[in-house]
Amino acid sequence: MTNAMTNIIKAAASFFLSHILFLFFFFHLHCQSAQNNSEQIIPSYINIGIIEDPNSPLDAMTSSCMEMAISDFYSAHPNYTTRLRTRTRRAESLLDADFAVLELLKQEQVHGVIGPQHSTEEKFITELGQKVHVPIISFTARISALPDIENHYFVRTAIDDAVQTRALAAICKGFQWAKVVILYEETDYGSRFISHLKRALQDVEIGQVLHPVAVPGSAKKSHLLKELSMLNKTQTGVFLVHMNPSLGFRLFTLAKMSGMMSKGYAWIITDSISNFLNSMDSVTRDSMEGVVGIRPYVLHLKKFQERWTRNSMVQNKNRGQVMDLNAYGLWAYDTITALAFAVEKIGPVNSSLLYTKLAKNGTKHGPLRISSFGPRLLRELSTTKFRGLSGHFELVDGKLKASAFEIFNVIGTGERRVGFWTPDGGIRRQFISSSDHDKAKTYSTSTAELKNIVWPGDSTTQPKSWSILPTRILRIGVPCKPGFKEFVNVTDIDPATNRTYNPTGFAIDIFNAMLKYLPFEIKYHFYYYNDTSKSEWTYDDMLHGIPRDFDMVVGDTTIWAPRASYVDFSLPYSESGVVLLVKNKKVFDMWIFTKPLRWDLWLAIGLSCIFMGIVIWILERPAANNPITPGEESVVMPETEQPGMTYLAPITVLAFPERNMVTNKWSLLVLVCWLFMAFILMQSFTANLSAILTVDQLKFAFSEDFFLGYHEASFMKKFLIETLNIKESRLRGYSSVEGFHDAMCRGSKNGGIDAIFDEIPYMKLLMNRYDSQYKTVGPTYRTDGLGFAFPLNSPLTAYFSRAILNVTQSSEMTTIEQKNFGPGYSSQDPLSSTISQGTSSLNFKQFSGLFIIVASVTIFALICSQMPTLSKLTNITKQLVNKYCCRTTTAGINVERKMAPNSDQDDADATCIEVVEIPWSNEADVVQDVEREIKGGTSSTDK
Repeated sequence: MTNAMTNIIKAAASFFLSHILFLFFFFHLHCQSAQNNSEQIIPSYINIGIIEDPNSPLDAMTSSCMEMAISDFYSAHPNYTTRLRTRTRRAESLLDADFAVLELLKQEQVHGVIGPQHSTEEKFITELGQKVHVPIISFTARISALPDIENHYFVRTAIDDAVQTRALAAICKGFQWAKVVILYEETDYGSRFISHLKRALQDVEIGQVLHPVAVPGSAKKSHLLKELSMLNKTQTGVFLVHMNPSLGFRLFTLAKMSGMMSKGYAWIITDSISNFLNSMDSVTRDSMEGVVGIRPYVLHLKKFQERWTRNSMVQNKNRGQVMDLNAYGLWAYDTITALAFAVEKIGPVNSSLLYTKLAKNGTKHGPLRISSFGPRLLRELSTTKFRGLSGHFELVDGKLKASAFEIFNVIGTGERRVGFWTPDGGIRRQFISSSDHDKAKTYSTSTAELKNIVWPGDSTTQPKSWSILPTRILRIGVPCKPGFKEFVNVTDIDPATNRTYNPTGFAIDIFNAMLKYLPFEIKYHFYYYNDTSKSEWTYDDMLHGIPRDFDMVVGDTTIWAPRASYVDFSLPYSESGVVLLVKNKKVFDMWIFTKPLRWDLWLAIGLSCIFMGIVIWILERPAANNPITPGEESVVMPETEQPGMTYLAPITVLAFPERNMVTNKWSLLVLVCWLFMAFILMQSFTANLSAILTVDQLKFAFSEDFFLGYHEASFMKKFLIETLNIKESRLRGYSSVEGFHDAMCRGSKNGGIDAIFDEIPYMKLLMNRYDSQYKTVGPTYRTDGLGFAFPLNSPLTAYFSRAILNVTQSSEMTTIEQKNFGPGYSSQDPLSSTISQGTSSLNFKQFSGLFIIVASVTIFALICSQMPTLSKLTNITKQLVNKYCCRTTTAGINVERKMAPNSDQDDADATCIEVVEIPWSNEADVVQDVEREIKGGTSSTDK
């Protein structure tokens, strides 16, 4: 029994001891294995610096995201041997940030810096990173202040704003908004954004940014209200807002108070505000009802957001306000993830090889060392690609690759997504991922792809980039002037508000007639302009008040090229051109019939008549002594009439051309020459007398003592000085028709003027009132007439121009003209410019050649008829000509014989034909013989 018990005890002890030894051996092996493993997994750490603002809700949110990223990454990858180790420095100002970076580089020996979070900190820090070869990484910088070639070590892990401006331009084109007013924060970042936006709008070939309004970040309520009031007076209802969320939220609250969040308006916000909408209060959200915004598209990460909320409450319970999670937090998370991947790809490094040498310029704390790890980190970071929380992470040229933006509509207490914009597909209703880009074969800018949008004022009607809103009353400026009230007459005025209630005149009637041709109704008030603070107000001063004081100007405003640089004009509603007007100096007297010929020509004509009469008398004297053939009628005037007709012969031959006044052939030659000269003189006399009776003798010529009148307050003074180079001292201004007329009557010697330079409508008015007292001379200088003025690029210009065409080309135009300018007035009748040709009396010198010819022929005829030798020479010449130069021919003459009344012959009606062969030079003698034969005489052939 005892032995059995002893054996049992020994067996149990042996079993227990063997198990103890086994357990000890197993434990030893496990410990050895654990020791070996612990010696193998000893990670190397790479220091990464982080700069954050302790007072920034954004920095509090992103800091929490970065801590979660490190924890999540190494929990998922516990075997990674090269790890990130963050070193955080807080900076409340720009100077603090600069010192923080220096401290991180010097003391913490960081090989990368995450920051700056504000663009104002960028330049110094990026230059410092470039110098020491340390990458500066920012997930908030959207636009770099430095060229890419100068910031090689600056990495932006946020979407570049150039991509966002492309999305905004596509939206503007899709909604056909050619004109947009942009409000931006007055910072360098805001200015650079405007530059990118203008370039993007030009790329899609639409409109322009109108009146960019820079708002200071510290702007007070009064300043914002003033800017909104000015914007409400513009003729566009589309506004694009790009500013920090705090300033933007205050702006929308005041816009709601100003009535600018009502029907007809459109407000677009960039992601500078839309990324923070979940942080605004209920009052601000209510004021932004109907706003359309864009922001980078990220997937809805409900689980991550819940986890971030729990962690944030624990980590930041003593920090104060923390911003809700947004895209910047996701970019911060992905930035840490990208850095973790990058350092792991580099692998473990010897800490002694992390730096190469000292920088040439150090700080007061000592020199800075140049990192040899930084370039490798930058290279690996640039090639890192993965699917992050914000989407696909990939760097292109140091920037996050462009990705999609979502387009949303603020409705009620939330936002409703209405569509997407992608760099390759444009505007789409559904999201197209990068792998499906081939499905989007075309780039779309059509907003028909979007879901229905509810605009401000609960309107579903798309606002236009210009609009005459129901809440807006157009301020129409009219000139208040003392003269030419036929164009604009301002009577009923309110000095306190400068309003005028019942203006009249030609321009006002044109405006009223146009309203029915506009495709929309407008509300308007008339405001008169006459700057009494200036001694000489001008139309230019009034036009410079657009759009500050007036939305448009209705009046007798000349369309002139220099004015087109600051206002737009409608088509003209009146005639165009500038003319010179002078007084009509036509002289009427009883001796006006003597004016066509000067005294010397009259004297020459009188002496010529006497000379001709004496010559003809001398030539006709021999004929009076010749016997008269029986039966032949005498053609020689009686002896008693010859002395009286001596001097009247040249005149008589004109009065009685059918009378045979001469018988001598030389006298006939003289009279033919005289008739030729008399015909020329008569035609010249008639033409010159007609000119004197019908054309004004306007002998106006500029001299050193002349004075010109011009329309006061108009552009004419500048036109005359700059274009026509007339001295200002020679110009005198007048403002009414009566003033012009009085000055012209007085003349320059009595304080008046010699001529008027002004536009055709005013000159026609003056000439219509004073009838024929004035005439225009010289050329017409071109202007474009009178029109209405609008702000630059105003959409109203085209509509009013079309309405003007409808009025001016209708019968209503004549009614309006005659109502204001009097019966018979019509702009359709051109103002003929009567230009003086300097017509004056004709003188003897102008016709001396004619007198020489006639006198030469007359004297030659007289000499030949009176000198026997010359007479014989003439006869011999005649015979030679007949013999050698003239040929003979057979002339047949039908002669009807006159039978005696009592003749017994039966063939009383018979005719006798006698054929004679004669030279043509004797044809006259043949005719005389035939006539004598018929009368019963003897013919020359019988002889």
